[in-house]
Amino acid sequence: MASKEICLGVGIPMMVVGALIALLLAPAGGEVADTVEFVGSLIGILGAVFFISGLFYTPHPVMH
Repeated sequence: MASKEICLGVGIPMMVVGALIALLLAPAGGEVADTVEFVGSLIGILGAVFFISGLFYTPHPVMH
């Protein structure tokens, strides 16, 4: 059972914000454009990790 709160509330917004930072703010960064692009990409990757972990989250331990 997936956690919608983690997927929709954390994962997707982080991916969107990371993409916006990497694509919109990096060209305007001047000297620090590479760093801004790296930080935006890192936020997007962490958002993808949160999204995937939200898919596998279960509030009850699975005992087989």
